[in-house]
Amino acid sequence: MIPVEKNKTYEIKIAALGSNGEGIGRIEGYTVFVEGALPRETCLVLIVKTRKHFGYGKLLEILTPSPDRREPCCPVAKQCGGCQLQHLSYAAQLAYKTKEVQDDLERIGGITGVTVRPAIGMDAPWRYRNKAQFPVGQGKDGCSVGFYAKRSHRIVDTKQCFLQNERNDAIVALVRDFLNEFQIPLYDEETHTGLVRHILTRIGRSSGEVMVCIVLNGKRLPHSEVLVERLQRIEGMVSIVLNVNREKTNVILGRKIITLWGKDTITDSLDGIEFEISPLSFYQVNPVQTEVLYKKAVELADLKGDETVLDLYCGIGTISLFFARKARQVFGVEIVPEAIADARKNAERNGITNAAFAVGAAEEVIPELYREEGIAADVVVVDPPRKGCDARLLETILQIAPEKVVYVSCNPATLARDLAVLAAGGYHTREVQPVDQFPHTNHVETVVLMSRK
Repeated sequence: MIPVEKNKTYEIKIAALGSNGEGIGRIEGYTVFVEGALPRETCLVLIVKTRKHFGYGKLLEILTPSPDRREPCCPVAKQCGGCQLQHLSYAAQLAYKTKEVQDDLERIGGITGVTVRPAIGMDAPWRYRNKAQFPVGQGKDGCSVGFYAKRSHRIVDTKQCFLQNERNDAIVALVRDFLNEFQIPLYDEETHTGLVRHILTRIGRSSGEVMVCIVLNGKRLPHSEVLVERLQRIEGMVSIVLNVNREKTNVILGRKIITLWGKDTITDSLDGIEFEISPLSFYQVNPVQTEVLYKKAVELADLKGDETVLDLYCGIGTISLFFARKARQVFGVEIVPEAIADARKNAERNGITNAAFAVGAAEEVIPELYREEGIAADVVVVDPPRKGCDARLLETILQIAPEKVVYVSCNPATLARDLAVLAAGGYHTREVQPVDQFPHTNHVETVVLMSRK
């Protein structure tokens, strides 16, 4: 029998944080998830939903606050879905993320006896993002630009975001005023009508170059010459483009890019390696921590200079070029043709001649390279999306049997699942290092070294 009733209030002691940053408490062994509550807090909670083994509560009052509780600096932090942990001290955030990785490895992957090193944090964990994607929609008083509210697609109008580069605040204000002034039709995702869907920005940390991309449900932006003239006043502006996305989808970007002014791309560098970045390029959003992450990946691989490295989700070649400076040769594989074209340009741009790239699914390309060119791998590097590695890719890794696998992950749960597969295939997890790429959110990057038993 469930020991709580819906719409009744209970006093709950919070014991831990869940994978989405929500507080977890128990009443007579029954688990209750409470958004906004922190461990070591006693809270007054209204039960809003019950299931057989767990329920959800709304935080009404904090009776005993945690010593780790902090007042969020953002006035819309509680409504916005972008930050889950602004109310938690940064030291406690790092401890939570370390524990999250450890727990997932043990619970999902069955991997025990491996020490997860403390998550590497930032000295200044604010204003770190080099990319922003702002949904646009009709609000009560005109155009709303900001971020989606938690668990919804309702836009929280945001004048200032403390995770984004400061120049984004000026860009958003300028574009918002332009859309209101000329009464540009704003996209409604329910009816699939309206024109302007998103504002995307990229800002190079090292170069200072700025790109603004307006995502349209159409091919033309009325009065675009006025917007271009105004955006040119933003410091570092070098690229103003349109992206055409006429699909009824949650995917933000379409494939067609129209350059209104300036360059098609911006440049940025990581540890002295320069990259050319388009609106469609995958490029890590926290360049400070990306250098930490990729250097750690190379360090764990412990390259001697005569190895062949396969990078199986190479994107625009970021990790590949880091490894190329230490390895004999690197082969990068990526299924997106545009990304491979960028990777080749980036290798040439940096004078790196020992990195080659191929288009296709890695589980198809790598066996072919082995059969036709005799290419075998000493080290395999994977940096997959949140869903983790394709099952066939894991089978391919086991078939080519490299001495080491370096797995870079943005999702501890799918990381643990994939490590279990590799462990069953004869690999031992040696080192696990979380890196906080996303301060004040519940997300964490992890780099893992596995070696063949």
